[in-house]
Amino acid sequence: MTAIVSLRAVVQEMDVHSDQHHAYLNKRTGELVTIGDEEINIVESGENIEDYPEWQREAIRKTQELVNSDEYLPLPSKFDIHEYANMERFCRSRDDRDVRERLLYYIHGTGAFRLFKDAIRELGIVDDWYLFRQSALEEIAIDWLDANGIQYTSDDW
Repeated sequence: MTAIVSLRAVVQEMDVHSDQHHAYLNKRTGELVTIGDEEINIVESGENIEDYPEWQREAIRKTQELVNSDEYLPLPSKFDIHEYANMERFCRSRDDRDVRERLLYYIHGTGAFRLFKDAIRELGIVDDWYLFRQSALEEIAIDWLDANGIQYTSDDW
C-alpha cells in the first residue's frame, strides 16, 4: 500500500532542485528525502561513515537506505520540469502583444534566464510568473504522482 502524500510538499521539493541534490519519495511511507552527490559517492565507495561528522552520518545512513531499497522513487528532475519551456509558455500567454514579443525576444540567446527575470521585474509581472510557474510545477507533480500510482492530497494549498 502506498501512502497519501501532500501535493504541496512534492511541489516544494521539486522547486529546490540543484545539480548536486536529488529528491526522492518513499512510496510506502510518503517521506520525501533529498540526498546529495557527496553522500551518494560515500555510499558507493564503501567508505566508513564513522570518518564523517555526526550530522553527515545521518545523511549517509539515509542514502544507504535509499540506495538499497526499491521503495524510493526519484521526483521529477530539472530535466522533467523544462524551465525554459515554462518560460516560453508564460511569454506566449501574455495578452499584451508588446509584452509578449519583448519577453520572447529576451529568452533567446545567451543569458536568457537572467534577461527574462530582469524583464519580468521591469514589467511588474513577477507575481504572474511565479503563479504560472507554480501551476506548471503542480501539473508536472500531478502527472508524476498519477503515473506512479501515488495518491495525493491538495487540501493544504
